[in-house]
Amino acid sequence: MARHVKKGDSVIATAGNDVGKVGEVLRVITDENRVVVQGVNIRSKHMKPTQQNPQGGILRKEMPIHISNVSPAVDGRATRVRFETKPDGSKVRVAVRGGKELHTLRGPKR
Repeated sequence: MARHVKKGDSVIATAGNDVGKVGEVLRVITDENRVVVQGVNIRSKHMKPTQQNPQGGILRKEMPIHISNVSPAVDGRATRVRFETKPDGSKVRVAVRGGKELHTLRGPKR
């Protein structure tokens, strides 16, 4: 199934504690329909001192959020995505707001 966001896309959070925050997609977890977005859904993990990390401390990192809670950001605003097929057979993602092409999904059909 085609996803409306890809790694490297600029997205805006549309639900949750970080609604309105804009960040880049760092990772897409397809099995769980989740994405990791830079600067969104940051959680703290308390680490005990170990031999590798003798200091220990608090580790802050981005955690996955559901893919339905983010939308691609075009000109700073959230937009839906339409999939269109070009005359040469390539499939592209197009922003509904403004009609800008987001990325090419695959090459022409054979």
